[in-house]
Amino acid sequence: GAQIIDLMMLVIDVTKGMQTQSAECLVIGQIACQKMVVVLNKIDLLPEGKRQSAIEKMTKKMQKTLENTKFCGCPIVAVAAKPGGPEAPESETPIGVSELIEVLKSQAYLPSRDPSGHFLMAVDHCFSIKGQGTVMTGTILSGSVSLGDNVEIPALKVTKKVKSMQMFHTPVTYAMQGDRVGVCVTQFDPKLLERGLICTPESLHTIHAAIISLKKIQYFRGPLQTKAKFHITVGHETVMGRVMFFGPAPADFNEEIQENVFNFEKDYLYQEEYLSKDSKTSEENKENDQAEVQLPRQQWALLEFEKPVACPKLCLVIGSKLDTDIHANTCRLAFHGVLLQGMEDKNYAETSLPRLKVYKLKHKEGQVERVMDDYSVIGRSLFKKETNIQIFVGLKVKLSTGEDGVIEGGFGQSGKFKIRIP
Repeated sequence: GAQIIDLMMLVIDVTKGMQTQSAECLVIGQIACQKMVVVLNKIDLLPEGKRQSAIEKMTKKMQKTLENTKFCGCPIVAVAAKPGGPEAPESETPIGVSELIEVLKSQAYLPSRDPSGHFLMAVDHCFSIKGQGTVMTGTILSGSVSLGDNVEIPALKVTKKVKSMQMFHTPVTYAMQGDRVGVCVTQFDPKLLERGLICTPESLHTIHAAIISLKKIQYFRGPLQTKAKFHITVGHETVMGRVMFFGPAPADFNEEIQENVFNFEKDYLYQEEYLSKDSKTSEENKENDQAEVQLPRQQWALLEFEKPVACPKLCLVIGSKLDTDIHANTCRLAFHGVLLQGMEDKNYAETSLPRLKVYKLKHKEGQVERVMDDYSVIGRSLFKKETNIQIFVGLKVKLSTGEDGVIEGGFGQSGKFKIRIP
């Protein structure tokens, strides 16, 4: 829902300040919105004598909270929308609302809209009108739609013809990206669709798994671990999914990453968890005396959904722990990212996953048996004698005396091998 907001108002109870839900709204705003106005509400609850100083104090506190976000320096307005609370008589006039309206006017802008591309609409209500048909209302996310067009409801695998359309009670024949519109179709039970996406026929993918690029949300406490389950919000629905994190090989940590594409040609390193400043792996490194923990520029995850989801390419993905206690003072949103590659085949584990080259680091130890010449030594006790040494040829070896070598091949029949030291 936040993807359709062009300007966000974050309403804060001036007597309480930022609550858990305000923080979650701020996180979603950072991911999906461009502009924000903060409204400090309920100022009528502050004693008149101390009101101004309390408002100033809370304003400073909010400015500090927003410092490291994209909303740094956004307007903060103090109001009492309904002085005296819900039971107060209607004659009570709101405080500060006209100032808020002026601020909203100064912040409002005309977003750039584009009618090209496939039609895609996020439907948030669905109801029937006697003698007319079923109306789906929502916001057009991309493309445009005209009377008589066919639209697909991918969740139900049906295609319907647009019979009539309305925008704010006015009949229209055409609507485009950014418009809020009601689309009427026939012969379809509104109970089957409460919310979801509708689109140009066959333009959406139904996927069982996906590769995403992602970032951890800083307010989320605790690690993001491989094999953990998260609520994955993608397209216009939320499904359970299991994650596996992976990243670039350490040598490529600083390599420039192409945005919005995933390269299947590269090798990736398996991660037990998402690497961040506070993750377990980097804690261990700190103890081992490496003061500066190297973090990759980009990390990815394989998401495996418990049930298939329909979504457009490169759509926004949010992972959360929505089963956390709502009263616990903690952010439930864990990570956000971009869907780079969806897997449409039900048997993706056999058909698509083999393309994904994720490896684990392993190391083995053996001994040097003897020196052959200035450039090679014979080693033992690294392999069993039945091991196929061919698959280890070319792998690197480090000697306890500091030299680096490469396994050149087997030596004799008993699992010994030859190491070349350049």
